[in-house]
Amino acid sequence: MRILALFAAIFAITPLAIDMYLPALPLLAVSFESPIEIVQNSLSVFLAGFGFGMFIFGPLADHFGRRPLLIGGLLGSSLCSFALAWVSNIELFLVLRFLQAFLGGAATVVIPGAIREIYEKDTAKGLSYVSMIMMIAPMIAPAIGGYILTFAQWPLIFEVLGVYSAVMLVLAILFFPQPKKANIEIEEQNEANHSTATQKPLSFIRRYHRVLSARHCHGFLVISMTLAVMFFTYITSVSFLYLEIFEFSEQQFSLLFALNVGGLMLGNWINTRLVPVWGSPRILKLAGWLLLVASILFLLLMVNEANPYAIIAVFMTIIAVVAIMSTNTDAIILQQFKEHAGTATAVIGTFRYGCGALAGPILAFAFDGTGNPIAYLLLTGTLIVFITVQFNVGIKSSLTNDESSKLNQC
Repeated sequence: MRILALFAAIFAITPLAIDMYLPALPLLAVSFESPIEIVQNSLSVFLAGFGFGMFIFGPLADHFGRRPLLIGGLLGSSLCSFALAWVSNIELFLVLRFLQAFLGGAATVVIPGAIREIYEKDTAKGLSYVSMIMMIAPMIAPAIGGYILTFAQWPLIFEVLGVYSAVMLVLAILFFPQPKKANIEIEEQNEANHSTATQKPLSFIRRYHRVLSARHCHGFLVISMTLAVMFFTYITSVSFLYLEIFEFSEQQFSLLFALNVGGLMLGNWINTRLVPVWGSPRILKLAGWLLLVASILFLLLMVNEANPYAIIAVFMTIIAVVAIMSTNTDAIILQQFKEHAGTATAVIGTFRYGCGALAGPILAFAFDGTGNPIAYLLLTGTLIVFITVQFNVGIKSSLTNDESSKLNQC
């Protein structure tokens, strides 16, 4: 359990880097003498850098090992965080935010593969534990940033992030597990069979080809991408829904947001109890039905302008189910790749952040002054997920060891 706490703490670097500086955005605009909308773009720059980092470093983690990527990523992320505290113009700030996220991707992309190696067939259970612990970060990050601003200037936020990353670096050096000997021997044997000195530049492309050509996983990638759009719909719209539509105060919003995060943690905790008994495929099917019912109910409540608290309760249910389904979908995909877990994680992460970025533009295009577009988008995503689950889970959702071995060799 202690190693999972370390994994979660490393994973938490990303939500902390995203959320801790949000209260300081107006101060950054004043400090850089830059329009607030340009400063806000630093969030999009960060997400782009993080997705690109996962894309690049995933195959490299499979080739060079997890520890070098993890240590280098944490070191680079820490140095960029300290550098951000000293910048004096928006251009350099955006560049460093991109590098901070890019190098952070190197640290993050190795974690799911390590969990898969430790938990094997119970990967979803391990991922749920890590997600459950990690959810504390987005719950407290804005409050930490706001508290820092009560007695210090915004640079201290990035200095705190730098110190946190440095602490994670020390802990990773001391406690991050070495790969199992059997896996090292398999990797070395495959590198000898599939790579020569002249072929090594193609290794990067070849690793992605092996993952993306696995037809067993195509449906699950569709599910993962659609769930990402739904989750980022929640992230993008929750403040508008609670503050503008329901007219809650900022204090009430903070409490309700914390409850939503608590719902995500509860969903992941429930998943840890169910996975060993039911398995990920069965959970996906049952969760698909629950998501369908909740999304239809959410639309009906929104259209009929029902009690806000009833709408919020259903909204929280939808997001909790999305978290459960995301964890089990990731686990099913990762279980198919013993030698290419880093590449598989990179594929999942790149597609997830790329598709999740679509939520904002879609909601902006459909904006009508009400919360109805949120409900329509969630229901559309639910239908895609539900149909895809029915066609994929139970057919070839879990490969046997022999099939998995053949897939890795294809």
